[in-house]
Amino acid sequence: MLDAGGTTTANRRIEQLERATGRTWDAWLGLLGSWGAARPDHGTIAGRVTAEMEGTTPSAAWWARSVTVAYEQHIGRRLPGQRSDGTFQTSVSRATPWDMTDLMAAWTRFATEDDEVRDCVVGEPRVSGTERRITWRARSREGWPVAVTSEPRGGATATLVATQTGLPTPAAKDEARDRWVAVLDRFVTTVGDARGCTPPRAATR
Repeated sequence: MLDAGGTTTANRRIEQLERATGRTWDAWLGLLGSWGAARPDHGTIAGRVTAEMEGTTPSAAWWARSVTVAYEQHIGRRLPGQRSDGTFQTSVSRATPWDMTDLMAAWTRFATEDDEVRDCVVGEPRVSGTERRITWRARSREGWPVAVTSEPRGGATATLVATQTGLPTPAAKDEARDRWVAVLDRFVTTVGDARGCTPPRAATR
């Protein structure tokens, strides 16, 4: 997406932000610009956006942070995938035909058997969850947090999302993304073959 000045907005979630907030990206840019949002820190901007969105969506604080991150990327303060602390994160997701509980059970079994997963994480993974999501947590050999989450997506199906945070450089982010794309490809193919299902396509960011 291009702004009026022709600068590429390096955020793949702009359309999602527009749908969730009920406001176009150009409208957000105009509002944030009128606040002088290029000067305050991340928390200050996110707090003001949260107040602006109060009552418009059940997840106002979450979407406010997403708007803030997109704006910081837009003005060049933050690179795609970069967090407010300067580190990077990457996520890979797969929409599957399986329900949330079955999906996490299948992932947990797979993770204990897959050589690449076993090689890239250390320690005993922890699994915890609510009725909204179940998350498998571990750390990479470098000490970077890894989370694989099963989230319901409607119709008794769920999405598996692998996220790695704390990455020190864009190159480390790209390497982690490629690794988790391969891992989720292999996972869905393996489970799909066992259940006679066609593996869905992956999304990355």
